[in-house]
Amino acid sequence: MNAILLLEDGTVFKGHSFGAEGIRCGEAVFNTAMSGYQEILTDPSYHEQIITMTYPMIGNCGTNPLDWESRNVFCAGFVVKEYCPYPSNFRSQEPLSEYLKENGVVGLAGIDTRKLVKHIRQQGAMRGIISSTEQHIAVLKKMLDEYPGLVGRNIASDVTSKKGYLWNKGVVDVLKNEELLPDVKYNVVAYDFGIKQNILRLLRSNGCRVEVVPSQTPAAYVLAQKPDGVFLSNGPGDPAAVTYAIENIRQLLGKVPIFGICLGHQLLALALGGKTYKLKFGHRGANHPVKNMDTGKIEITSQNHGFCADLESLKGLDVEMTHLNLNDNTAEGIRSKKLRAFSVQYHPEASPGPHDSQYLFDQFIDLMNTPKSHRRS
Repeated sequence: MNAILLLEDGTVFKGHSFGAEGIRCGEAVFNTAMSGYQEILTDPSYHEQIITMTYPMIGNCGTNPLDWESRNVFCAGFVVKEYCPYPSNFRSQEPLSEYLKENGVVGLAGIDTRKLVKHIRQQGAMRGIISSTEQHIAVLKKMLDEYPGLVGRNIASDVTSKKGYLWNKGVVDVLKNEELLPDVKYNVVAYDFGIKQNILRLLRSNGCRVEVVPSQTPAAYVLAQKPDGVFLSNGPGDPAAVTYAIENIRQLLGKVPIFGICLGHQLLALALGGKTYKLKFGHRGANHPVKNMDTGKIEITSQNHGFCADLESLKGLDVEMTHLNLNDNTAEGIRSKKLRAFSVQYHPEASPGPHDSQYLFDQFIDLMNTPKSHRRS
């Protein structure tokens, strides 16, 4: 079957479909990772986004049940240059096309993804519509004109868990088939704005009892659990629109150690009195250089965000920048020593991506160790 991608500026890309049949609107973005497409597809931060992979061949590793990063596939569409229908990997259990079909994701292959990525870099991320059924541009344009985009919308509420739960799975060595489950020493409440499961695995493998709570959970409930620390997760959309989360974080500041990642980083910056803004085309991939301002070392990081904390808005506050993006000098990490809170814009848990930044989970443990006023008996 034929498939089509129409962007809001009228640019059209035609190819063939793989995966599910249908029509979906979303924000057209690109990811520069060479591998890890299943983890990317199941990252809730991609909710309402049409993902273009810059690596030329996708699908050669197939899919498997262990590489899910959430309960669902949340993206609006998936675009590749060449789809490989014959996976060859010892962990593969299903071809990518069947995986997309089962999860309702429209795939587009056979287009010049270099041209698409260059267009997004020059013009910025924009609204788009992907279709494997309707081919008439006028019909698709009318549907796209009705799509509101991401700015000003709270879409974290679409992907958060409906009720809280305890997480008790650790990091697994897939070659040895061993799971790291040490004794529990810390009580952590994790806000789910679209949380990735490898974050939860790393917290559990660092000795944390992890209670995951929905995004709108009141701060009073969190404090009633007497946590040693609170985690703020990644998630999709405009952070400034998640007003209830900003207020809850304000009520938690100074009362319990806080660690945030991605959307959690942006929400912490807003709760501290800063501002956020939308990047031209965002940062998405597994190869972004970030400088640690404490050590001077460069970390290669996994990233997925379209919004950013405004450095200028944080000046004069009790906040210091801890990490800097070397591609565009945007803020990648902040810290308030007085309030015992820190966050990073990128993904130290990887999945996919390098493990350069997993020391941040150790820093969270250290922060919970000093003091231990809320340690569970």
